[in-house]
Amino acid sequence: MSIADLITGWRGTGSRRAIDEVRRLREEVFQLRGFLQQAGDELALLQWDLTVANSHLGKAELLVVHLDADIEDLTKERDALQEEVTSLRQRFAAQLAAEANAAAIRVPPVYRDTSDPDDQATEPIRVLTLAEAFGSTDPTHVPAWALKTGPAA
Repeated sequence: MSIADLITGWRGTGSRRAIDEVRRLREEVFQLRGFLQQAGDELALLQWDLTVANSHLGKAELLVVHLDADIEDLTKERDALQEEVTSLRQRFAAQLAAEANAAAIRVPPVYRDTSDPDDQATEPIRVLTLAEAFGSTDPTHVPAWALKTGPAA
């Protein structure tokens, strides 16, 4: 038994009791240690993900180098083939033109038989402005059919 136990006024009451504060602080330390453990686990997972990502990055960089080399090779091959096609076209231009003329499809011009009365040629549609259609160029002119006549007028 301590002297604090003998003096009842020193024990405190409610939230001011030292033993309650110590208990609360121990629970908080326990909770913080749990958070620290979880943070360590998350950090380990993130480091593993970073290692995997770096591995994939290395593979991707290697693939890019190979693809770039393939592009350069294919570009050179394309340019060489383009030069070869151009020279062959120049060399065989006359022969290609002769073959095209020989294989051309010739169609005689079409003449429409209009002897049938139901199949007569039509004339173009005459398009008039409104002023021409109504026979007046005066903007205030009102056509006769638009005038109100009769009992309602």
